[in-house]
Amino acid sequence: MLLNRRQFLGITSATTLVAVCSPNALLGQSLLNHPPQGSSATLKTMQALPQQKNRLLGYPINMTTPSEEFFAWRKELFAVGLNQFAFNNVGNPFDQSHIAYNSHAFEKELINRFGAIYGFSPKNIWGFLTNSGTDSNMHGLYMGRTILKSRTGVMPKIYFTQEAHYSIQILRDLLNLEWIVVGTERDGSMDIKDLERQLNANPNHPALVVATVGTTFKGSIDSIDGIQSKLKDRVAYLHLDAALFGGYLPQTQFAADLLHEVSDPVTGKKIKRYDSMAVSCHKFFGFPSPAGLFITDQANFELFQKQFSQIHDPEYILQIPGTITCSRDAVKPAEFYFFSSKPAFARQAVDAKIMLDNTAYLLKEMTNHYNHLQPTRANNRSNTIYFRKPSETIVNRYSLATMGLNVDGQHTPFAHVVVMPHANKEILDQFLTDLGKDGS
Repeated sequence: MLLNRRQFLGITSATTLVAVCSPNALLGQSLLNHPPQGSSATLKTMQALPQQKNRLLGYPINMTTPSEEFFAWRKELFAVGLNQFAFNNVGNPFDQSHIAYNSHAFEKELINRFGAIYGFSPKNIWGFLTNSGTDSNMHGLYMGRTILKSRTGVMPKIYFTQEAHYSIQILRDLLNLEWIVVGTERDGSMDIKDLERQLNANPNHPALVVATVGTTFKGSIDSIDGIQSKLKDRVAYLHLDAALFGGYLPQTQFAADLLHEVSDPVTGKKIKRYDSMAVSCHKFFGFPSPAGLFITDQANFELFQKQFSQIHDPEYILQIPGTITCSRDAVKPAEFYFFSSKPAFARQAVDAKIMLDNTAYLLKEMTNHYNHLQPTRANNRSNTIYFRKPSETIVNRYSLATMGLNVDGQHTPFAHVVVMPHANKEILDQFLTDLGKDGS
């Protein structure tokens, strides 16, 4: 029931007001009592999705259904109460929690296990499971901004390229940071010489640098060591956005690319290559819900926590959490723990090899049969092939992402295929066949 202004002002009884503003009155009895036909229709539409899911080629989402063992693990978690009542991972998983109903033990072990494959020292590691890759990036940039400002008293400037994920632009605005646009090489990776020029042009500000390992559209890789070579003698913080590539590279011959620490060939001392990293759980791993890993070292966390304590009163939860978000999902860390066992890492190694082999196959076939589309793979670590945009029929059928790229000074529409584990040769062959039928 809708009220006009005269009718509303004419209501003088509080009881009448409550009655009029009750959910039943506002929504209408007919709506509340209406049979759930809309829900049934929606569910019926969704039933067709599993049969179509393998055609999703344009975005970095692993559409493979997790193994039966994963769903059995879910049942084990349910049996002990997880998802039956309100568990909450508020606070620091590496600290004693005043609230017992959490999955911090799983969360801490997750960070330790994944930290090990990224080369973090087991005695110098901190992190937690976030809501998404963007959430992980937000914590990295916030931590970097806080540490750099505390060291210098000056707000840092943030350096990243146009090829970085669009979330970095959003977070830059959210954190009120001045953005320095760094140029790119032909393959889309950060131009290290231009980074040096930009750093030299801004000598009075600390540098918060975002390196992308697997750029969103081209699959380019910013050189971590190249960036670090230009950050010597600078107050700087290097955050690594490895949302997709961070999932599979550790299980390949390129695992060293993401190592947090390496030994100096002369002194033998450990050298830190970056400060923090973000990895998505729902991309390569195929975890059926958006989530992310945020990992840094304990030394960085302690510097950050010292500053964080000045804006956070720990009395309520009896600790300084070190996280932006307060209440946090306890289900995701416990479920994603399944993906951190030795058998799980072994399966990921198989998936990673097949995925990169299939990427090479797709590039070869497109080059042989559709070279006019200019298919390109940025590097041999990438599972992405980008090419001139085909027809809207192909774009829609395979949910291809599209972008305009500068080709010889002209804005030219391109599309890309991200070869995820579900995109087997049968799917890729069908895609190639449809390209041919389409006349692309």
